[in-house]
Order: sequence, then structure tokens, then C-alpha cells
Amino acid sequence: MPLPSRPAALALVHEWTASESLRKHMLSVECAMRAYAVRLGEDVELWGMTGLIHDFDYERFPNAGLAADAEHPAEGVRMLRAAGWPEVLCEAVLGHAEYTGVPRVTLLAKALFAVDELTGLITASALVKPSRAVSDVDVAGVRKKMKDKAFARGVNRDDIIQGAAALDIPLDEHIGIVLRAMQADAEQLGLAGLAPPPSTPPVGDA
Repeated sequence: MPLPSRPAALALVHEWTASESLRKHMLSVECAMRAYAVRLGEDVELWGMTGLIHDFDYERFPNAGLAADAEHPAEGVRMLRAAGWPEVLCEAVLGHAEYTGVPRVTLLAKALFAVDELTGLITASALVKPSRAVSDVDVAGVRKKMKDKAFARGVNRDDIIQGAAALDIPLDEHIGIVLRAMQADAEQLGLAGLAPPPSTPPVGDA
């Protein structure tokens, strides 16, 4: 079966995920994966689709101490395999969760793992800016937030560091690749910033 279309994948994401923030996370990972595919000369559609779909089952099957084969992402991957999605995509989705024990042997799997947590840190970094705009985030700022363990506690810093190392990309360069991808797609990700206040007509004689 050929790779499903992006509209079909997006429809699946919307069917399974009500949370707007989780949908935006998947879109962020998609744009980061597309950027890496371009950089590494890989299949942009396959890589983008892997990022877009990687968490689609999380809301229905959250990690709750269940057996690794009975929760996210295993449940979603079972459905994807039954529907004929490419095995390389399914393996990458399984591999992005450490507890599955599925090794990340392909560049696709390594990239998905590397960008997943980083997109969350960049998003959090943007949302604490007065502008709430990712355009106001820079690499140095992201590195500073990485060192602040109290900031975005849910983001696994070790995954970001290990992910960049597995791709053999310096950490600052890795952050820059993902940050620029998200900045280029800021509108779709809800990170374009606050709307300017409405203009006030000048006060004076009529």
C-alpha cells in the first residue's frame, strides 16, 4: 500500500485526538521531520507523515503503567499495520518511546526520537515570551531553558541530547534545525504570537 495522503493522516489525528495542544505537538514534530528529511536527503512525505502520526493514539491509550504492548504507541501501531501503513514508519513510531524496547536503527526512527521532546521545549520557550511568538526564541534561549530543570518539567532533556548524538549533529545545530522549521510554520503551530491590539482612533478635534 502506498503512503496514505497527508489529509488522510490529519483526519486520523483529528478523529483520535481532541486536545488542541497535542494536535499542535504532532504538527510541530511533522514540520521538524520534514526539515530533517530535506537536510538528510530523505523522503520528505514519509518523514513528515511519521512525525504527524506518531502520537495519534496517545489520548486514548496514555502511558498509565500498563504493559508496553497495551498502551501508546503500541495500540496505534497495531492499527496502522492493519491498515497497511509502511513498516518503516511503524517501527519508528514504536521506537520513539523508550519503554517499548524497539531499537532505533533507521535514520527515520533516530530523527523522530531526536525532535519529539525538543519541539515541546521550543513550544514552551515560545509561550513564556511576552509575544508568545516562536520567532522571538533563539538557540541560546533554548539551551538556557534546558538547564532550568524547573522549566517544562515534562520535557526529557536526556532524550534531546541523546537524539542529537545519535544523528551525529551538534546539539546547537540540532536545536537550530528544529527551531527554524517551527518558526517557518509558526501560524499552523499557533506560535505566531499575540495579535496586535486594535488601533485606537486619534483623540482630537473633529
